Amino acid sequence: MHGYDSSKDDYLKRLRRIEGQVRGIARMVDEDVYCIDVLTQIAAVTKALQAVSIGLVEDHLGHCVVDAARRDPEEGAAKVREASDAIARLVRS
Repeated sequence: MHGYDSSKDDYLKRLRRIEGQVRGIARMVDEDVYCIDVLTQIAAVTKALQAVSIGLVEDHLGHCVVDAARRDPEEGAAKVREASDAIARLVRS
């Protein structure tokens, strides 16, 4: 079981909406829409993906990391390092 299991349907709905936005951006480029309008839509998609990412991080910390720490301190520490690395990747992106 993953930390996001209880929110899986919500995540999938949000990701499908983002997928539609990305297809819309491709259509905008194909139709030679003004650059700034395309960039505005890209910013909206980026923000939406960041929101999904934050939710997944919260679910991971609240479920996977906590459960691992309860089972074994070393396993918990490994999950914290894993989460820290994932957060660092998100911050750099």
